[in-house]
Amino acid sequence: MTTISDAHPDAAPDNSPRREGSPRVPYLIGRLDRALRKHIGEAVRPLGLTMQQYTALSVLARRSPLSNAQLADRSLVSPQAANEMVRLMEQRGLVMRSPDPHHGRIIHISMTDEGKRLLAECDRAAGALEACMMESLDDQQRVVLERCLRESLKALGAGLIDTE
Repeated sequence: MTTISDAHPDAAPDNSPRREGSPRVPYLIGRLDRALRKHIGEAVRPLGLTMQQYTALSVLARRSPLSNAQLADRSLVSPQAANEMVRLMEQRGLVMRSPDPHHGRIIHISMTDEGKRLLAECDRAAGALEACMMESLDDQQRVVLERCLRESLKALGAGLIDTE
């Protein structure tokens, strides 16, 4: 298996032809990531959340309760940033912390009913953005895109939390 460090920066793998002068896939994905962060941030800001808080609530909706370290890892922020983010969300009544009954030093974080209500509002806003982004793709193309993204994440060892 070729690793990232083995590949020449200008070489295209034999199975993925590139048109000369076209941007590399990582660049396109990076641009898409920045655009999504901007638009999702703008969509959730009127609801009083940051992009990172929305991500954390989304993570907690799928897997809860989580420790601060687990939430940080799955939300793609540092443990320190996660701790501050959780503190602010706890003050707003969106999450709650409770001690692990089997380990005195671990604190579990879970969503409150208010956090679930706010997440549902944010998901509607994010869903509208996703619909706009995907409107030019048919159902089959959407399935293929999602599969390709999942496979790319898996190849880089950054699989989704739903499958780990």
